[in-house]
Amino acid sequence: MDKPRRISLREKYAHYILPIIVGLSDYIAVVTAENLSYMMRKFWLPIANPAFHIPFIYLFVIVPTIFLCFLHINSRTKLRSTPLWKVAQNVFSACFYAILLILMLMYFAKVSEVVSRLFVGLTWLFSFVFIVFLRYGIKKYLDKYGLLQIPVLFVGAGHTAELVIKSFDSGFGLGYKVIGFIDDHPVSVALTERFKILGGFGDIERVIKATGVRSVIITAPGLSPVEQVNLVNRIQPLVRSVSFVPDFMGAPVTTMDVESLFDERIIFLKVRNNLAQWQNRMIKRIFDLVCGIMGLVVVVPAAIVIGVLIKLDSKGPVFFTHRRIGQNGKEFNCYKFRSMFVDGDRILDEYLKKSSEAKKEWEEFAKLKDDPRVTPMGRIIRRYSLDELPQMFNVIKGDMSLVGPRPYMPREKEMMGEYLSIITTTVPGITGLWQTSGRNEINFSDRLKLDEWYVRNWSMWMDLMFLLKTAVVVLKSKGAY
Repeated sequence: MDKPRRISLREKYAHYILPIIVGLSDYIAVVTAENLSYMMRKFWLPIANPAFHIPFIYLFVIVPTIFLCFLHINSRTKLRSTPLWKVAQNVFSACFYAILLILMLMYFAKVSEVVSRLFVGLTWLFSFVFIVFLRYGIKKYLDKYGLLQIPVLFVGAGHTAELVIKSFDSGFGLGYKVIGFIDDHPVSVALTERFKILGGFGDIERVIKATGVRSVIITAPGLSPVEQVNLVNRIQPLVRSVSFVPDFMGAPVTTMDVESLFDERIIFLKVRNNLAQWQNRMIKRIFDLVCGIMGLVVVVPAAIVIGVLIKLDSKGPVFFTHRRIGQNGKEFNCYKFRSMFVDGDRILDEYLKKSSEAKKEWEEFAKLKDDPRVTPMGRIIRRYSLDELPQMFNVIKGDMSLVGPRPYMPREKEMMGEYLSIITTTVPGITGLWQTSGRNEINFSDRLKLDEWYVRNWSMWMDLMFLLKTAVVVLKSKGAY
């Protein structure tokens, strides 16, 4: 067993310092947004209202205070553990309600006629953008240099703990510093090599008092419910917060609400199916149509250039139509630029007969890194996902969405098993969680799990973040072949 180290004074009060820093950055973001909007309004439309003026107290006190109040309400307990897309959603909501309240106050104060609508709109837009970017920059800087990280003690050193640590390493805003683990029989070799084992389950109270740690995470879902409750009850009086991972892995998390029956000491976990609600499906469809039609401005000229290059590169048609599984299991024609030789099936069969390693790779991933069927031009357009541009027409037709599960082939139905009915409750997407998590480097079974997770946890904000992440992944050519 390793000897516990007592946390420093700076680590002890990191809980309180970070909200202050984030609050100051939010204030700077809002004031900057106001002043930029004010200057742009003055320069863009000076004739509309030459006397337009915003008093100092509104710019630097009243408006920022309203924004900070709503930002505090929306994210006061989630500065550490919220993913970037959720941070953006919280900030968007806070800015929206702040502007709504400001407009109401302007109406009742009878000053709405003299205040520029352009100024109000720009303030809302710039505030949202500046707040998100400043928060992101601050968190990245603090995490890079290990500053203001909250010391945390883990109880349980198994696979679940590995998953949580992985999220800590790659997620946004997870500013925790692991001081060690408590476990009678740690099973994770990776965790024991990287972190200290400070004792067994019977040593929890001693370790907490010796280190002064104020946050504990229980990652031992294999314990019985009685044992987990006993652990929480032992730890809670000694620390500031206790979190635990229940034996409920894989359940929808972004659509889950917790309710309590205090007298009976019972909790409810309520899960919503967002894609079952007609208004959400309508919003998703409208978003696809608007973006799809706007995207044609870029797609059509690019398609002409790519089409000419494909014809010059190899014999065959420019476009390739393939049958894919759509919503409710209905098949549709999926459009792509041709990236393979016209006799690709024959080439593949001969190649798999000659190479046992290639055959094994094909069976696991249903893809080949060195696919002999792909043309020279095909390798280029696949690298940057340009072969999928024609799928924008599938989006406009309603066969596909901008974001969704992978469009699976009919021959993969049996391989999809129980996932088929869940994944096909919505239309497939040009991009999705599988695309931003490794693309072709992910094996078939893991793709199914990612697509199922997306369907169960869908939100419009998630779609927006996947589109942004896809742009980054494509530019880096990560996992593409």
